[in-house]
Amino acid sequence: MAAPQRTADKLAAHPAYSYRTDPNVPAFPDDHPVIVYDGVCVLCSRSIRIIARGDRAGQFRFMSAQSATGQALYKHYDLDAQDFETVLLIENGRAYSKLDMITHVAGQLSGPYRLFSALAVMRLLPGRVQDWCYGLLACNRYAWFGRTVVCMLPDESWRARVIE
Repeated sequence: MAAPQRTADKLAAHPAYSYRTDPNVPAFPDDHPVIVYDGVCVLCSRSIRIIARGDRAGQFRFMSAQSATGQALYKHYDLDAQDFETVLLIENGRAYSKLDMITHVAGQLSGPYRLFSALAVMRLLPGRVQDWCYGLLACNRYAWFGRTVVCMLPDESWRARVIE
């Protein structure tokens, strides 16, 4: 029995900007990196607020996985569009997930927020171990951190960076 395909490998199998030719994915502005996150997950929403604060250049855009485009992107990349096993980063037409996404984003933040790039040390672990660690957090995020009934409202300082 073959081992299940890693999420990073699933994403890498898609050519850059492949979602643009998928009739099920609505067009969206992708001229800046876009982070697609679980909008009802308290941990995810807090993480997005931290990223927005640490992104002094204002380069990142944000999209709820519950939105029509977020749902279509998860399906395009063969990810669970109900459970949201990972946050997605779409940058230069490529999708990144799990620890790849976290370390990629953290390396682009300013000031003390760059400390999140310390998670890059986990990149030394085998891919399956990385996925297991991320998966442990992902499958327990609601129990450990909670969930909201509705997606969070961004504050005024970064509201214009949210893609509906």
